[in-house]
Amino acid sequence: MTEAIPDSPAAAARLLTAHGYVPDEELGVAVYLALKLGRPLFLEGEAGVGKTELAKVLAQALKRELIRLPCYEGLDTATAVYEWDHLRQLLEIRLAEASGAHERESLTRSVFAPHFLIERPLLRALRPHPGGPPVLLIDELDRADEPFEALLLELLGEFQVTIPELGTIRAAEPPIVVITSNRTRDIHDALKRRCLYQWLDYPSAARELEILRQKEPGLDGRLQAEVVAFVQRLRREDLFKAPGIAETLDWARALAALNVHELGAEWIELTLGALLKYQDDVTRVRDAGVATLLSAARTGS
Repeated sequence: MTEAIPDSPAAAARLLTAHGYVPDEELGVAVYLALKLGRPLFLEGEAGVGKTELAKVLAQALKRELIRLPCYEGLDTATAVYEWDHLRQLLEIRLAEASGAHERESLTRSVFAPHFLIERPLLRALRPHPGGPPVLLIDELDRADEPFEALLLELLGEFQVTIPELGTIRAAEPPIVVITSNRTRDIHDALKRRCLYQWLDYPSAARELEILRQKEPGLDGRLQAEVVAFVQRLRREDLFKAPGIAETLDWARALAALNVHELGAEWIELTLGALLKYQDDVTRVRDAGVATLLSAARTGS
């Protein structure tokens, strides 16, 4: 049985928190408005700050199916919306020819019948679902080509798609749509106008500590605080890719697996690969002095 839509921003925040996602107040308001108004939610921000995770947790919290469309260069209608089952259509034509049925109009209707349609994520999200409208995650839209955005305008504005051979298919109940972008390129204004927009920044120290406590409750409390303080300090360095929440959690799990109870410069040196993903950043941190950064993190300087 599906969960009811939250009746306030605070209720939306509590629902997410109860399922392991700790939003700030602004994000709680954005999620509530997206659900209340039935508008797509466009989330933009650096990689690893929790954009994709929000959609996954939202589906879990509301007990809805999650339909995920990962975006990439070359993504098109056949992969994202629908395509025809050409082999079955060809077989239908051969059977019609064998039976002597050659009427063109009748044959066209038969081969473009709905049962020859292969539904891809966007079309599937418009169909009725037993558990209620699904959560549709259009993930990393900035990786797709710009023309793909045009395909989304009808769906995001009217919650419908048009198939030339069948007509317009409209959702009886609109899906809950979450779109993410890492901002590797600008998304067109026409698409953004159809959405509620929210920028996800790196979390504050207090929020990141709460996230770590939620995700890794077995980790020593002192180590949790030291991990967060060091990551927060590291984000102030001139790095190519500052660690996100995902990297904080990965690093904490790595330290736990190594049975580390107190953060030291040696352990940081040995586990930087769990925290930083570019060699230039690893070199830059080592050149700055891991012990110096750790001391600064502990003193809050």
